[in-house]
Amino acid sequence: MSLSDKIREVRANFEKEAGTLPLEQLRNRYVGRDGAVRELFGLLKAVPPAEKGAAGQELNALKAELEGRVEELSKSKVSAAATPKVDLSLPGRAPELGRRHPIYKTWDEICRVFMKLGFDVVYGPEIETEEHNFEALNIPLDHPARDGFDTFYIDPPYLVRSHTSPVQIRTMKERKPPIRVIAPGKVFRPDKPDAGHSPMFHQIEGLIVGPGITFAHLKGVLDLFAKSMWGGRTNIRFRPSYFPFTEPSAEVDVSCFICGAKGCPVCKGSGWVEILGSGMVHPKVLAGCGIDAERNTGFAFGMGVERITMLKYGVPDIRRFYENHFAFLRQF
Repeated sequence: MSLSDKIREVRANFEKEAGTLPLEQLRNRYVGRDGAVRELFGLLKAVPPAEKGAAGQELNALKAELEGRVEELSKSKVSAAATPKVDLSLPGRAPELGRRHPIYKTWDEICRVFMKLGFDVVYGPEIETEEHNFEALNIPLDHPARDGFDTFYIDPPYLVRSHTSPVQIRTMKERKPPIRVIAPGKVFRPDKPDAGHSPMFHQIEGLIVGPGITFAHLKGVLDLFAKSMWGGRTNIRFRPSYFPFTEPSAEVDVSCFICGAKGCPVCKGSGWVEILGSGMVHPKVLAGCGIDAERNTGFAFGMGVERITMLKYGVPDIRRFYENHFAFLRQF
């Protein structure tokens, strides 16, 4: 067999074993120090002098070819190892579903309670006028709430509402008694953010207007609300207070649903937790909305959704609700 035949044989054998032998073994067998190509170079001395030049070139070409092929195989194996294999038999990953934010979970729960009691849900604009936000609510010009430290003003007479009471005013101007509504929504005040305050938060206010509405009706509605939210053993108490748009006015506390009114850090050992403000709608407010205050009376109440949510879930800092940390929100 001539040298050229042996070169063709080595090339053919290399191609056969390139896909089966481990790469390092393939390199050693063909282009290593004791490989097949080195053995072929040893046969040059038996080639006639006139043919040695051509045979040497042919051997050099074979060596370069096989070394190139080994390099290509090496790169392809590295690339294959870097590319993760896809197992098509595995089930797909289910996308993570969104959750209702804890603030709006509480919002929904509160609204459901009052809707069962026959209340309609009404909404209003977040950009309001001084007329609806203050004057129609019997809040005088010198009241601290109208100061720039307590209200976000835009261009007079426009401002960003500081409570949802303007929705009650709009409703009383548009509807005739009997009226029974709740007004949920965002409100804005220039409070410095801390554990208990935020420049944006949520309120739900309620209103009933009609003939013969008394403070006893207010007590009954709020007692049903408290028991629906925190259980049948929950009690409420009223403490005298003052709001320009209600007379008489009262702060409302519920017996602590964390400790069963025995005393704990949430209720500061008192057994009671303040949840809302309330009172009988001031006759001036009714008259200003075109309602006959001689024939009709009403009551109103308002609560902060964040405060109730913090109490419900034991969250000590209101800022946690707005930081959008998945680890926090996934708990709800």
